[in-house]
Amino acid sequence: MAERRLCAVIPAAGRGARLGFDIPKIMVEIADGVAVWHLLHRRLRPYVEHVHVVMSPEGEGPFRALAAEEIAGGQVSVSVQERPTGMGGAIFGAATHWEPYDAILVVWGDQANLSLSTVRRVTGTHEKGLTLPLVPMPDPYVEYETDGGALVRVRQSREGDECRPGGLSDVGVFCLATDGLREEWTRYLAGAAVGARTGEVNFLPFLPHLSRQGWPLSVVPVTDPDEARGINTAEDLEFARRAYLRCDR
Repeated sequence: MAERRLCAVIPAAGRGARLGFDIPKIMVEIADGVAVWHLLHRRLRPYVEHVHVVMSPEGEGPFRALAAEEIAGGQVSVSVQERPTGMGGAIFGAATHWEPYDAILVVWGDQANLSLSTVRRVTGTHEKGLTLPLVPMPDPYVEYETDGGALVRVRQSREGDECRPGGLSDVGVFCLATDGLREEWTRYLAGAAVGARTGEVNFLPFLPHLSRQGWPLSVVPVTDPDEARGINTAEDLEFARRAYLRCDR
């Protein structure tokens, strides 16, 4: 089988407002001279051919300065999400950058605790359809309900859904085949309901839509719930900093 070409796509337009920062969370420092971006790029680059980052208009310039060497070398590209329409809008607004590849590895821009092992296993497992690394959580913020190899539903606390204790959660990573993907997003948008609280058309319910359309699902089990911990609070940031000092230096 021919080697699959993968492009990582990082939607990173959101600011760290809850953290008291006026910069995108991907640019927040974990240690002196080490931002979340550096950790993500270090874990992605062995397994993807290219990394594309979607920034806000005000974040584009600072991020280009931060990643100047990688951008100049052609390993990384950047586009701008002019209006904050959600993660799906960021991903599919950048479709021309990732459509030449066989698959995209979508990674949230604040996943500082993502492990190299998980990236390796996801990219090694993915063949077609949808591949998700999932981890059981005592109190999941997002819960994935599967049945017989299909993804039935995604519950989201941010939209008022009640997630079940011990349910499966994501780690901010999603691998999707690119063949027909943009067309499925367009089909999904035609009938998608907006979130009960955010009023947004969310990306996560698009994943069960793909399953209903017959896209095969592969689940990669993750055992460490800390991998699901993004950087949303000061406590999350402090945890990421301690983890870096313990494991990454």
